[in-house]
Amino acid sequence: MFVVFLKSVITFIVVFFVIRLMGKRQLGEMQPFELVITLIIAEVACIPMNDPYIPIYYGLIPIFTLATLHILLSLLSRKSIKARKILSGSSVIVIDTSGINYQNMKRMNMNVDDLIEAVRTAGYVDFSQIAYAIFETNGKLCVVEKEQAQQQEQSRDEQSQQPQKTLLPLELIVDGKYLEQNLSLSGTDKSEITRVLDENGLRLTDMLYADVRQDGNAYFSPKHKPAFCSKLAISGGDNW
Repeated sequence: MFVVFLKSVITFIVVFFVIRLMGKRQLGEMQPFELVITLIIAEVACIPMNDPYIPIYYGLIPIFTLATLHILLSLLSRKSIKARKILSGSSVIVIDTSGINYQNMKRMNMNVDDLIEAVRTAGYVDFSQIAYAIFETNGKLCVVEKEQAQQQEQSRDEQSQQPQKTLLPLELIVDGKYLEQNLSLSGTDKSEITRVLDENGLRLTDMLYADVRQDGNAYFSPKHKPAFCSKLAISGGDNW
């Protein structure tokens, strides 16, 4: 029992030292190769601690080896742009001035629901107010608002004594399929959506994403065409 205790203390000290040596990054700020090395260190550190018959150097040698590898890769990524792209990848634009970028979404193996969650986590709910959304190499989402949205925000600040109703977009179409529950909640008839799609030479299967607000203003983002806004007749604007 004392052997296990002693090995656990030594392993803790070594891992603590190695993690400090790797830098003071949070888990969400790590580059892919840093995350892989950290996960492997956590795994190999447990091997000698769990079994008193396994020599402690079976865990310590891989830990120091991985720490050395991390330092060398970090140095290489600082010196070489090509190596940096290979090790860390590059930023990917998932929303641009044309709407949701379908090709880049496929490159990242993302679906629309993943994007919606990421955008909301970044503090935004309205796609129509976003000029650019960029996934950084550490997985974080950077959002740039449209100039019109920034001006509206400034106008609301100046007229704060006259509060305006907050509008929350409700998804109607995701990946070419209707969200029946949301259609019912908003009181939107499918014929209304079909009318808008026909006017723009689109089919339902061409749509990557569409939503509507309580005032009937709708946002449509096709897979291979620029996004656009339109007006829908709804009857359930007070339901959400």
